[in-house]
Amino acid sequence: MPTFLPSNKHDLHHLRAPIPKNASPRVLAAKNHVVAMMGEFVGTTLFILFCLGGTHVAQLPALSITSSSEGAINTSSLFYISLSFGLSLAVNVWIFFRVSGGLFNPAVSLGMVLGGALPPLRGLLLTVSQVLGGLAGSAIADALVPGKLNAGCALGGGTSIVQGLFIEVFMTALLMLTIFFLAAEKNKATPMAPLGIGMALFIAEIFSVYYTGGALNPARAFGPAVVTHTFPGYHWIYWVGPGLGALMATGFYKLLKWLEYETVLQADDGQSYEDGEGPGPEARDEEAARVESTDKPRAQQPSEAVYDLQSAARINSRLARIEVLLSQVLEAQAAQAARAM
Repeated sequence: MPTFLPSNKHDLHHLRAPIPKNASPRVLAAKNHVVAMMGEFVGTTLFILFCLGGTHVAQLPALSITSSSEGAINTSSLFYISLSFGLSLAVNVWIFFRVSGGLFNPAVSLGMVLGGALPPLRGLLLTVSQVLGGLAGSAIADALVPGKLNAGCALGGGTSIVQGLFIEVFMTALLMLTIFFLAAEKNKATPMAPLGIGMALFIAEIFSVYYTGGALNPARAFGPAVVTHTFPGYHWIYWVGPGLGALMATGFYKLLKWLEYETVLQADDGQSYEDGEGPGPEARDEEAARVESTDKPRAQQPSEAVYDLQSAARINSRLARIEVLLSQVLEAQAAQAARAM
């Protein structure tokens, strides 16, 4: 066996930071902050790099669709750019969500802090890492592509500043709501959250990229602006718009949580609660116990399911019924054939 391969599964984790086991909570917290910042910086750098690279390539053969110049809409370029953003976000979130959460967006960090899913200090540190990552990703993209990087954010198609602002608001709100319900709130769909988040960004870009450049992210707009030395007078909409969108999505999410939206589908299934105020602690405990019991293997509990394959008697009875039905069908076909002759 080559010496550079691990000889057993325990060797996979032999690399450890030199932090004593009895380190103080402050030291451990500082270490966690540093790790999260590193993950967010690298993740944002890669996310922005592939987004800008795809945007630049999409615009090479045709008129820029993220500038204010007028021209025919190139839907293939719109799709290519949107797909670059969506896939880049999905892949990088999948890589880094266990390290830093995979936010890559100061507006998302703001929403997570306001929603109570992220401590304020961590949110601030991640925001700094995201802005720096946006600058690094933009600089790398500019260095890799021939000529000047053509991937900045600008209003196009006759879009006014107010229209551009609210496009950024509503598209960011969509992205923020997706993150809240798929990632911040743990459920069975959480393992697939990166895919859902990437699809949400893809849909938002399909709408917004022609009109505003589809920033939805201050780091995405700021990085190319710094690298290409292009700051339009309305650059502020790419900070205010996503921030307002995150604020709006957070308010709506917290309203639904306050109204205990989790009980809506349960009530529609026939469950009722006293005074219509939703389940109290005891009811929620009973519901949790019921859900836990349903997650147990079928062999540990009786089942009334139609397709119960655990009972031999039921299988035999169903096989007998199938045989009877088949014999009846064959007899009917034979009788019909005899009459035809």
